Amino acid sequence: MRTPLTTDAFLDRAERVYGDRTGIVDEPSAQHNLGRLSYRQLAARARAVQAGLDRLNIPEGARVAVVSHNSARLMELLLAVPSSGRILVPINFRLQPSEVSYIVDDSQSDVLLVDPELDGPLADVAAPHRLVLGERSDDVLLDFDSEPQPWSHPDEDAFATLNYTSGTTGKPKGVCLTHRNIWINAVTFGMHMQLGDDDVLMHVLPMFHCNGWGMPYASTGLGVEQVVLRKVDGAEILRRVDAHGVTLMCGAPTVWNMVLDAAQDWPGEIPGRGRVRIVCAGAPPPSLTIARIERELGWQFNQIYGLSETAPLLTVNRPRREYDNLSLGDRAKKLGRAGVPSLGTSLRVDEDGEVLAASNTVMAEYWNKKDETDAALDSGWFHTGDGGALGVDGYLTITDRKKDVIITGGENVSSIEVEDALLGHPAIADVAVIATPDDKWGELVTAIVVPRQGETLAASHVIEFAKTKLAHYKAPKKVIFRTDIPYTATGKKQKFKLRAAFWTGDRQVN
Repeated sequence: MRTPLTTDAFLDRAERVYGDRTGIVDEPSAQHNLGRLSYRQLAARARAVQAGLDRLNIPEGARVAVVSHNSARLMELLLAVPSSGRILVPINFRLQPSEVSYIVDDSQSDVLLVDPELDGPLADVAAPHRLVLGERSDDVLLDFDSEPQPWSHPDEDAFATLNYTSGTTGKPKGVCLTHRNIWINAVTFGMHMQLGDDDVLMHVLPMFHCNGWGMPYASTGLGVEQVVLRKVDGAEILRRVDAHGVTLMCGAPTVWNMVLDAAQDWPGEIPGRGRVRIVCAGAPPPSLTIARIERELGWQFNQIYGLSETAPLLTVNRPRREYDNLSLGDRAKKLGRAGVPSLGTSLRVDEDGEVLAASNTVMAEYWNKKDETDAALDSGWFHTGDGGALGVDGYLTITDRKKDVIITGGENVSSIEVEDALLGHPAIADVAVIATPDDKWGELVTAIVVPRQGETLAASHVIEFAKTKLAHYKAPKKVIFRTDIPYTATGKKQKFKLRAAFWTGDRQVN
């Protein structure tokens, strides 16, 4: 027997097995927050969303875009929209209006849902149906009096979400994740993190980030209580770990640095010591930071490696019993590697040093970009764009990033996009953007700037100019002035020469 692996399975099981259990605790400081919802209430709202989309005549396969901080409403959209045969487009709330508009237009979204805090800045971003999340969207979108139309032909290979990611070009690409991608990622991730129904997950990671790395689905299917954190703050994370008995969180290295800083002023025992597991991805933190997390917080450090194109799980690095007798420093060094392939994933490193992956979590395609899709999936392997090495023990270490992508604070930044923006400054003659190492952010967006002859520039002016053109996290945090940029004979920037001064050994990335 074969039944399709579709996302409705997760909430259906939660309602059936854990209906009276708290499913989600919404952000208390947010406008129109939903408070505490049981899984039965969450399922009822999800069906009402589906019936509301029916009433708006939004067909199967149509795109529903949402720009929102973490919230219970974003969670219900992740669960409801794909399960009705439609496609959810979660958009980074940190993007500039022009960037959001590009994604809404490129995806041809029929519906755009906007967080109330973003309604003003995104006032000019349009779609056939534009709604502000909260009571206004509930009035239009929720139909509790009608049964939603069932998905006519449930198909695990249908697109479930369209997740836009920065790549090697100035415009983001839409990653088409199927129901099968999401299903297998969620189940595999949950298994590797030993997720159980006695866990409490706090959504520290933005849910738009590759659907919260799939944890909203895994946690829902297993009846895990989920706590919404709208904005990251180290002290607030500690307070909520204490108040809600949190056991699991996912996030970028910068988040855990903020918690370490806040812990210095925390009175008494650190909440969750010996109980909390954290999952880190993006640019891995230095081994000294990993050691501090385990020593000062008493939290278990786990690391994964993956990309939006892989839903995201490719590798897992967890503490093993073989590490029990190691010193804290040696244990941290082992945990600093990207990890071993997750169950069902195969990795190899090609003759050029690029990491290639084959997995059921690899995307179907890039939205309306056949050439880019063919290049990424050439010869039946997904080309990650990362350089790496596989040790004899099977552990992957990322050593370089062949794509011009910088990962800062867990966010992908296209260096070419930043260069294009800076070259619009009348006093800049040339620029190269590279990653430089940083303990807090993992990698800093660093601009090497050549001023035009006779022009005088300040680093602060360059940074502020970039912020007028790009999402603020994409703007350089460091600016270095030079008289020239090294080029190859064919006119390509030799960024490896610029990076060499900042990196030690063979590594060119954090």
